[in-house]
Amino acid sequence: MASNSYRLKQGEAGKGSIFSRLEKWVRIDTAFQHGLPVKFLPHVLFVTAIGIFYIGNSHYAEKNVRKIDRLKTEVEDLRADYTTLKADYMKASKQSEVAANVKKLGLKESLQPPEKIVIEEE
Repeated sequence: MASNSYRLKQGEAGKGSIFSRLEKWVRIDTAFQHGLPVKFLPHVLFVTAIGIFYIGNSHYAEKNVRKIDRLKTEVEDLRADYTTLKADYMKASKQSEVAANVKKLGLKESLQPPEKIVIEEE
């Protein structure tokens, strides 16, 4: 009985995954032939530390961008509230509005202009 075998199509013989190509190009197995190369360990640790720092810095920057966006929307809301309250205050401080609000308390608006009191020195 014949065994099943995988047959490559035309043109696929030279193709392979990127990892197989990388493995053929780099030859990692020859680097570890005599054991672990300890002389490269400081460089590997340095590159690893830089990578961790880079990732942490990216997360920190993204967190700050989100915080800035949240604060911008909050400032816009507070500015709108301030403008509304300022307009309401300006309207409420008009003489006609004050007179209408005081009329409910039983007070009347004076129609005579104020008089200046002059004290003569002796």
